[in-house]
Amino acid sequence: MDDVPVPSLSEGMVLVENKYSLISAGTERSTVKVAQSGILGKARQRPDLVAQVLQNVRKEGLSATLKKVKTKLDSLKALGYSSSGKVLASLDQRGTIKPGDRVACAGQDYASHAEIVSVPQNLVARIPDNVSYEEAAFTTVGAIALQGVRQAESRIGEKVCVIGLGLLGQITCQLLKANGCSVFGIDLDSELVKLALEFATHKAMARDDANLIAACDNFTKGRGFDFVIITAATHSNDPIELSAEIVRKKGKVIIVGAVKMDIPRDPHFYRKELDLRMSCSYGPGRYDREYEENGHDYPYAYVRWTEQRNMEAFLDILSQGKINMKPLISYVFDINEAANAYDIVTGKKKNKHIGILLKYEEKNLSEKRTFIRTNNNPVKDINVGLIGAGSFAQNYLIPNIISYGALLDGVVTARGITAKNVADKFKFNFCSSNPNDILNNKEINTVFIATPHSSHAELVVKALDDGKKVFVEKPLAINADQLNSVIEVKNKNNHPLMVGFNRRFSPISSLIKKEFENADEPLVVNIRVNAGVIPKEHWIQQPEIGGGRIIGEVCHFIDLMQFFTDADPVKVYAVTIDTLNEKMIPEDNVAITIKFSDGSVGNLTYLANGNPLVPKENIEIFGAGIIGVIQDFKSGIIYKNRKPIKVNNTGKGHKEEVFTFLDSIKEGRESPISFRSVCLTTLTTFKILDSLRTGLPQNIDLNMF
Repeated sequence: MDDVPVPSLSEGMVLVENKYSLISAGTERSTVKVAQSGILGKARQRPDLVAQVLQNVRKEGLSATLKKVKTKLDSLKALGYSSSGKVLASLDQRGTIKPGDRVACAGQDYASHAEIVSVPQNLVARIPDNVSYEEAAFTTVGAIALQGVRQAESRIGEKVCVIGLGLLGQITCQLLKANGCSVFGIDLDSELVKLALEFATHKAMARDDANLIAACDNFTKGRGFDFVIITAATHSNDPIELSAEIVRKKGKVIIVGAVKMDIPRDPHFYRKELDLRMSCSYGPGRYDREYEENGHDYPYAYVRWTEQRNMEAFLDILSQGKINMKPLISYVFDINEAANAYDIVTGKKKNKHIGILLKYEEKNLSEKRTFIRTNNNPVKDINVGLIGAGSFAQNYLIPNIISYGALLDGVVTARGITAKNVADKFKFNFCSSNPNDILNNKEINTVFIATPHSSHAELVVKALDDGKKVFVEKPLAINADQLNSVIEVKNKNNHPLMVGFNRRFSPISSLIKKEFENADEPLVVNIRVNAGVIPKEHWIQQPEIGGGRIIGEVCHFIDLMQFFTDADPVKVYAVTIDTLNEKMIPEDNVAITIKFSDGSVGNLTYLANGNPLVPKENIEIFGAGIIGVIQDFKSGIIYKNRKPIKVNNTGKGHKEEVFTFLDSIKEGRESPISFRSVCLTTLTTFKILDSLRTGLPQNIDLNMF
């Protein structure tokens, strides 16, 4: 347990003071065990992540990959996903959630074990007056159980079996019983069987009972169960095999728990023509960024039961007294005693348990801090405040700021746990969830911004207005209005502003540019980017958050063309592929031609439909009888005087970029990339989109602002 800043409240979110949170023993035991295991243990338990690491090694090299892995392994993780509490503030888009409302909350990384949580509006449900906070803390698990019941399409009078009588299974049995089904439960643990018999089932037996199959036959009059719901969590295939044996012909098997799924064709699945169904967590909306994070609900008439509606339905069933959570509460621990709770969950203490609640004491609002001091390092000439601290900032910005010798004064992230983790890891003086703690801090003279793209321009404007020197990760802005606001404030106060276009600072880019210094003729720059797929649901693909890859990533290469040509982009034409494949985003497969003010031409082919075995970036510069080639910023070749010269300077320029920017501050110079240049790069990305929409070349003219 740690003291972290209160999470920030943003559009579509609800700030809740937790009263109780539920420890989901199965899920959290697994998470804690993975976290406590060594690297090899983690690899054995998460082979999917091993594959990602190996792919990243091929793309970025071993050293960069090891840094990323270490950053992930060293990060704190919030546990918990089911809580209840009182609303402190709300920015829900429908205006239905008010301060003081009693609510149940759901969601990993949202409804965490914390005094105050910030939860998306579609993962919050109001608690009926006659339901206690303790009962409501079970809502997320209740919604998971309810979705499994919905997948079964249960009807009154049906004979059903639930395999696995832990917390999820006990709730599932109660829901089925309340629905008028005849319920039979099975578990390895005789204590869980006993509890189910008392509160949740009509019949329950241990899995190893020799009379189990005969009892199932007697319970169903020899016809078999209408459906079986598997709520067990095991690496064994036994629940699948058993369910196929005891379910009736043309019956259903619904998988809710994490079990092995080696489906045997014979003798049952094939001959009985069984229906095998998966149940996805709390219901429709799960894993849909538009629903969970952006707050877009599904039409009620077409999607009757969503995550939120399942939560509301579970609370209504509790309110009607048809199910009872109190027998499932094994322990209630004060949040300050959470370590004792996890000793039980992880098996250090051999206490029998089902549901374990953490209780939170109400505190004065003055104690709910966004700001926490972590160190008292002395002030330096360059005092840095960092807003946004994801993996990129931790891998490429912070280490280079440290290497330069500037002071890491404060770090701000939307989630307090991330801010505290980064502050502790990199020895910041303070952490916060409120950007104003950096922007209004008179001792901080330099701000680095690495937040989601949509917030860049607003934060740049505020930082410049407060007299700060600013380094902002690309892009500078995601629309013309944002760019205009930055131009206006920069014209008012000429404080240094740098945008994170690192590739121009790479050693190999600088070396090759020198070869063309006296060319005195237009260049042709050809760039091919084998960028790979980013799914539609990723935040960078959301127009209102990431702006898409043309604005968010293509900008790098427009800046690089400006660097090599030393000229302004004046006209652009772009065309994409045509495809009926809805998974593919046409704009991620684009050919762009840019004309520059000195007559140079840039050709950019940016692709998501390639193969990761091919290097990501290939750059060719032609002019004055010279060709410069950059191969993925790992090596290069210069062709001149009838012979090739190999170049082995590696790196994409992240260190050089940060050092050059901080040098300019120390020496009182302008930022290394001119403000005009970064504005032209940004404007060109907008004009690329205009060209794609109109099918016509677009002029690039900063005078429009």
